[in-house]
Amino acid sequence: MDLIGHFEELRKRLIITLGTFIVLLILAFLYVQDIYQWLVQDLEVKLAILGPSDILWVYLMLSCVIAIAGTIPIAAYQVWLFVRPALKDSEQKVTLAYVPALFLLFIIGIAFGYFVIFPIVFQFLLSLSEDMFMTFFTTEKYFQFLLHMTLPFGFLFELPVVIMFLTSLGVLNPYRLQKIRKYSYFVLIVTAVLITPPDLLSDILVIIPLIFLYECSVILSKVVYKRKQQQLIHTTL
Repeated sequence: MDLIGHFEELRKRLIITLGTFIVLLILAFLYVQDIYQWLVQDLEVKLAILGPSDILWVYLMLSCVIAIAGTIPIAAYQVWLFVRPALKDSEQKVTLAYVPALFLLFIIGIAFGYFVIFPIVFQFLLSLSEDMFMTFFTTEKYFQFLLHMTLPFGFLFELPVVIMFLTSLGVLNPYRLQKIRKYSYFVLIVTAVLITPPDLLSDILVIIPLIFLYECSVILSKVVYKRKQQQLIHTTL
């Protein structure tokens, strides 16, 4: 395939991915009120809106998150279709397994942020007031905070699968990851500080799982790399 053919193929994959996102966004918006009620059912404080458009913005935000989650396996499959001609038959079967793994890890990351990180940080920040302030939350601010504490984990939890996929393609290898470990730690720490509220507890609660994910990624990269080397030796012989 020539360069124009590659661009046409890429355009086709992008259109399918974008179309999937739009369809899922519309479907999610039809049921977004039920999702909203489920998210606030155990909330002890009352949420308020400052303008008519606030609740619409929250509905769109929730619908986008749901649409993104549903689009991830489709987008991953389109990426796989795009690079498939460059892969061997054995590599095609292995890399195809990464598609459902990306979706599952995204959901696990969201769940980890929502059920583990968010309650701890939220209660800790509320405890700082010590009854000195009246707690008053707008719907927009509350859900912005909720998404900041959950959505990044959905993407960050996909790090092991992304690294395994890049290792399968030969873009990365575990030894290169080990060499850049300190730089990776620095990037992860900066990321954790940026996505969390400005308090030490939140930073620590996010930094620890991120570093753990990176080390898991290195180990999984070693497994993929060794398997790839064994297949190469077997093919040569």
